[in-house]
Amino acid sequence: MLSPKRVRHRKVQRGTMPGNATRGNTVAFGEFALVAMDRMWITNRQIEAARIAMNRHVKRGGKLWIRIFPDKPYSKKPAETRMGKGKGAPEYWVAVVKPGTVMFELGGIERSLAEEAMTLAGAKLPIKTKFVARSDLELGA
Repeated sequence: MLSPKRVRHRKVQRGTMPGNATRGNTVAFGEFALVAMDRMWITNRQIEAARIAMNRHVKRGGKLWIRIFPDKPYSKKPAETRMGKGKGAPEYWVAVVKPGTVMFELGGIERSLAEEAMTLAGAKLPIKTKFVARSDLELGA
């Protein structure tokens, strides 16, 4: 599971996610990418499930880049606990994802295989996703 080695603050506030992604919104490493269409927190377990689905489909061929990292702790109070007594302990880690964020990239395989793998990975995630190719973006620009 992905998680930071160390953090400056053990607990953080929830924050807001306005607007679209201004960073991490281009295909930088591979030829194909899975782009987020909604805003949401993606947990480390969901990232791992999507990674495994893609790797198994491409039979570990090509190269996979994970462009998001869960560096925000999600804290939760125990079940059946009364209100008050401070904030709960960190439960798991989440990555903040905005619309337009490139989440995964694939390279070194053909387009049809990459598209199928990205579709399987998108099914593991709680948000709408879109498959994009670097060649399509260059032609559109």
